[in-house]
Amino acid sequence: MKRMTAALTVAAAVVLSASLFAQAKPNFSGKWAPDTEKNAAAMAAMAGAGGGGGRGGGGGRGGGAAGPTTITMDATTLKIETTGGDGTVTARTYKLDGSESSNPGRGGAMQVSKAKIDGMKVSISTAGQNGDTVQTWYMEGDWLVNERTFGTNAIKTYYKKAS
Repeated sequence: MKRMTAALTVAAAVVLSASLFAQAKPNFSGKWAPDTEKNAAAMAAMAGAGGGGGRGGGGGRGGGAAGPTTITMDATTLKIETTGGDGTVTARTYKLDGSESSNPGRGGAMQVSKAKIDGMKVSISTAGQNGDTVQTWYMEGDWLVNERTFGTNAIKTYYKKAS
């Protein structure tokens, strides 16, 4: 009887911890500011490696940000609001279930994207005239990272929590 009780206790603990682990999802909500120093270092490293391409550490194909960024995230949506140098605010909202979301792109044309949660990352694939752009949002230590890939180019933008 003691063996049965012990085995059931261990099994219950495993099931409970597995379900808690499976429920862990990223949440990037908050106000974020590009980390100018870290972004400059990342661009220099990419240039030295012969990769990248020149979009600057913050300029943003596929939703990157040149200025402060506010992210609102819940179980079903990710909303990214960026403030440009001229004070304009661009807002994009993505459904996190892999279904299509339409958002304004460059020049006001609507772009279709599909977003999904992949572990502790959010991946967004956007169809464009010049090919698809894939951006991945994730935490790297204290930094929120937006890694954008288009063609053979890749850019990482690092954000720090704004106070």
